[in-house]
Amino acid sequence: MSESVAALIEPYLAHLADRHTSPHTRRAYAGDLAGLARFLEQRDAADVDAVTLRDLRAWLAAELERGESRATVQRRTAAARGFFRWACRFGHAAADPGAGLKSVKVARSLPATLSQAEAAELMASMLAVAAEDESPLGARDVAILEVLYAGGLRVSELCGLNLGSWDRARELLRVLGKGDKERAVPIGRPAQRALAGWLGRRGELVTPASGAALFLGARGGRIDPRVVRRLVHRSLGLVEGAPDLGPHGLRHAMATHLLEGGADLRTVQEVLGHANVATTQIYTHVTTDRLRAVFNQAHPRA
Repeated sequence: MSESVAALIEPYLAHLADRHTSPHTRRAYAGDLAGLARFLEQRDAADVDAVTLRDLRAWLAAELERGESRATVQRRTAAARGFFRWACRFGHAAADPGAGLKSVKVARSLPATLSQAEAAELMASMLAVAAEDESPLGARDVAILEVLYAGGLRVSELCGLNLGSWDRARELLRVLGKGDKERAVPIGRPAQRALAGWLGRRGELVTPASGAALFLGARGGRIDPRVVRRLVHRSLGLVEGAPDLGPHGLRHAMATHLLEGGADLRTVQEVLGHANVATTQIYTHVTTDRLRAVFNQAHPRA
């Protein structure tokens, strides 16, 4: 007897968890597939073997008509394709209706970023704030910003750092990225000084809940990503004219500044932990855009 799409969602999400897919992706796909299941029930195609390519195309078209962004519909396409490929492979479906499903095209917008001068001003501003803060939180906040920018870390990667993640002798961080893949990220002297300053004060916040976490919250537990995001937004507010970015904005800035400094694309890919170099290539567009602006402003024949 054919199984319903709705009944197969949880087993599929468990399969994704076994493959170390990020929790964020699993949450997004859970919502996407639940919406698909409701749509299919309305079309009398609730069972997995009843679903056709036409049903899936109709669902995506309805999502666009509802006003969902093309990027969201692209993700929902990926969720449906992955789900039916899994269902077919593991014997839950006789055929794979998602095999012919194509993604909508999404215009890639250039990510907002900081100039090198703005990044320097950000760190100088935080050092000034920390100098007036007698608590260990000031030292922690400077270290967080320095590490985010120096290493190009995702906020989840920063929050997951442990005391053993910093290899002082080799001047690098061991970072656990997407899919539980570890990579080595070199960090410069300012970030190392900031880390050493924070570790000198970390003991003042330690509680039994601290464990091996490198960065701690005010109550001693491992720092929460929301705290890091608030810190970045608040700190960027100190820099006049700087865009209001989150932690990912510092990652964009680091990648752009590396390329501007002469780093090759493959090196930047390794540092950022991108599985595909195509993901990294968007930063070349940011750099080219800035070079064009400088040329138009300064060149007498522009």
